[in-house]
Amino acid sequence: MRSAKSWHRNAPTRPNPSAGRSPQVGGSTRTHHEDYCGGVERILVSACLLGRPVRYDGTAKRSDDEILARWRAEGRLLSCCPEVSGGLPVPRPAAEISPVSGPGGAGSPADAGRTAADGTAVLDGTARVRTADGIDVTASFTQGAAEALEVAQRYAVRIAVLKEGSPSCGSGRIYDGGFTGTSMPGFGVTTALLERNGIRVFNEDQLDAAAAYLDELESHH
Repeated sequence: MRSAKSWHRNAPTRPNPSAGRSPQVGGSTRTHHEDYCGGVERILVSACLLGRPVRYDGTAKRSDDEILARWRAEGRLLSCCPEVSGGLPVPRPAAEISPVSGPGGAGSPADAGRTAADGTAVLDGTARVRTADGIDVTASFTQGAAEALEVAQRYAVRIAVLKEGSPSCGSGRIYDGGFTGTSMPGFGVTTALLERNGIRVFNEDQLDAAAAYLDELESHH
């Protein structure tokens, strides 16, 4: 198993066994032609925001915002569910990020809230992703993040809109690892890797800001 420390700025990508098919991660397998509109900025979007029931509890968090609808019509969207892409099932146990306690030690949900960590710490090897029962699912989260980055780099993505609060996709807040419903500022694992590689991540409540950033990028073309 690859150490979390290896997920660095220029994370290596694997050969894609589904090359030529849909540019999606953990989503459907529509054809490249159906999803692609050449010459536009592509935008990576959490699959649950597009109505796909891929969340840990088997639900979606569909956004009907007109900005997403316009981007979909323009052929910009790349659907992404890093946790499913990383091999986790739907539904699956909820997971949160908790720090490694002490040199080489393993933290636990019980003490995570006192020294909470986020996705950046997971990439640096100083935190893990665990379920409430203590099952370590870090490898699935880092694999899913790497696959999301691979797709983003393949399509020269510079913007992502990901689900807030998720241990993969949170960009402003995540849960603190104590499984008490307490949130804290921080990145999810996928967000941390995307940001580390120069991809700007917004949440579903920041679509106006994302649209303004898109306009800025396209004004320089």
